[in-house]
Amino acid sequence: AGGKKMDVTMKNRVAVVTGGSKGIGLAVARRFAESGARVAMLARGAADLKAARERLARDGIEVHDYVCDVSKAADIAKTHDKVTADLGPVDVLVNNAGTSRAMAFETVTDEVWQEDLDLKLFAAIRFSRLVWPGMKARKWGRIINVLNIGAKAPAAASTPTSVSRAAGMALTKAMANEGGAHNILVNAMLVGLIVSDQWVRRHAQRAPDSDFDAFTRDLAKGVPLGRMGTAEEFANLACFLASEQGSYITGTAINVDGGRSPVV
Repeated sequence: AGGKKMDVTMKNRVAVVTGGSKGIGLAVARRFAESGARVAMLARGAADLKAARERLARDGIEVHDYVCDVSKAADIAKTHDKVTADLGPVDVLVNNAGTSRAMAFETVTDEVWQEDLDLKLFAAIRFSRLVWPGMKARKWGRIINVLNIGAKAPAAASTPTSVSRAAGMALTKAMANEGGAHNILVNAMLVGLIVSDQWVRRHAQRAPDSDFDAFTRDLAKGVPLGRMGTAEEFANLACFLASEQGSYITGTAINVDGGRSPVV
């Protein structure tokens, strides 16, 4: 006798995914759309966005794409207006924009600090602030902040990203504590080593003659699972957290890293 199967659905939810044209963002947008959500995919590069939308369309998956530089407050406000006009009020927000910037502390200029905080921390603050009143009114909301495991355990030469991401973790907890009364669930997902365009580019720079699989296995030597993760594996958890099934998980920062983080 089979029990009731777990139905992880996002039917008719309006979901915004920033940094949506590649890697993790694209995988999350795909999984959300496959699960029934109306998805707004945001990114800075119009060409990459269009290519991503067309790639999904070839697989029979419809998403809406919006060119938006989330490091700019005006861009966020304008795009939020467009998305709500096109799709309706936002139920699920995934703050995923921003590639890693890691260098020795003494080499990070004020300008680089400011850029990183605008792109990672302030983008999440500004976008969340816009969707918050509607989520509160409807008594339903999900916000997922995509961070990295350096947020919990910053290594040497990990600034400015580790600091921006650590601030994102505090933001997650503060928002979760306020959102709880209104059924707005806020969580962070911490990336370890995930196969993404960033790594494809680095492979091309560092070891273009080597096999990419061998390159990623080499990178993953310190990972208990012995390999890099896939964007799809990351998207699986995002979808669960954004569905009805994730209804009692809030205010937590989950390592999606094959065990790589030295802290829980």
